Amino acid sequence: MKRLLDIVLSLILLAVFSPVMLVVAAIIAVKMGRPVIFTQQRPGLHGKPFDVIKFRTMLNAVDSKGQLLSDEERLTPTGKWVRKYSLDELPQLLNVLNGSMSLVGPRPLLMEYLPLYSNEQLVRHHVRPGVTGWAQINGRNAIEWEEKFSMDVWYVKHQSLWLDSKIMLITVKKVFKKEGVTQRHHATAERFTGSKDAG
Repeated sequence: MKRLLDIVLSLILLAVFSPVMLVVAAIIAVKMGRPVIFTQQRPGLHGKPFDVIKFRTMLNAVDSKGQLLSDEERLTPTGKWVRKYSLDELPQLLNVLNGSMSLVGPRPLLMEYLPLYSNEQLVRHHVRPGVTGWAQINGRNAIEWEEKFSMDVWYVKHQSLWLDSKIMLITVKKVFKKEGVTQRHHATAERFTGSKDAG
């Protein structure tokens, strides 16, 4: 039932937001250049890799050694605006449509984080990653990793269509209030360096 709802709702949302996505793509193309889409391999259901699709918000600027500059240095004013209203996440509706993501679930993070999780935290990969989730409506990037993962695991153990509906409704409110978009002193959130309980 959840997969069926994901398909139906993602089709509806793509139809509704397609004009917005075209405008955002045009703004990024003018202000930041091409490409306007950013893809990156992320762990999906059971940790299986997939390519997450987002609007680009950063430049590919490098230092004198050819290394990428920090997120804070590469994030553009246009990128900040796009992230402020979570518009960069809209292309992930295509991920939902192709089955690599769900509308609701733990957010897909970096592949390099997989070996850093504790056994309990790995439970977050027992479901498809989501465009929004329990942690996103309870602090998003403003909360610490351990707390965020605890919320992800709680969601996996308590998931239901009622809970998903509640999360989606609260997400709309959070987007308009622009809460938890960034962590203090970081473009989004500090990097995860390992669980206290790992190993």
